[in-house]
Amino acid sequence: MFKKAISIATILLALTVISCKDDVVPKPAGYLRLDYPEAKYVGFENNCPFTFEMNEAAVIKGEKNCGFAITYPKMKATIYLTYKPVNGDINKLLKDAQKLTYEHVIKADDILEQPYLNPQKKVYGMFYQVDGNAATNSQFYVTDSTKHFITGSVYFYAKPNFDSIMPAASYIKNDMQRLMETLKWK
Repeated sequence: MFKKAISIATILLALTVISCKDDVVPKPAGYLRLDYPEAKYVGFENNCPFTFEMNEAAVIKGEKNCGFAITYPKMKATIYLTYKPVNGDINKLLKDAQKLTYEHVIKADDILEQPYLNPQKKVYGMFYQVDGNAATNSQFYVTDSTKHFITGSVYFYAKPNFDSIMPAASYIKNDMQRLMETLKWK
């Protein structure tokens, strides 16, 4: 009888130990958290007929014919600025800038237009936010309508996947808007 009680106790103890395992639960999906430092802006000026403010974390490369590549090495992104003098062809320049934006309509979910007008500085333009998996997420053009015309667009060196690059795209979009708003003609 005593042996039977010990056998039953041993079996119960074994079952208790085996049954006390934690249930296997799959881990929840993890998401990459991208935090960027607060943007600090510095003035940029050279021999081109305009000045602007840019993020001090960005680097200007390839200054040619007053066109620039403003790179963000940590985000693998570049803002390309192109300058063209207006020689009575403002309508052609406007049409080309708009065409460049709307070429992304195939991949874009939506294109939001935001006009920009600053009569005091004689800076007029349009900012485009391109939503979806397009090659560029933000573009703009600015002009004084008589002498100067600038286009800008951002490109990431990664396959377009809007959900993945959204934090970086939003950060750089703010920098592009700041560039537009601080642009002054000389």
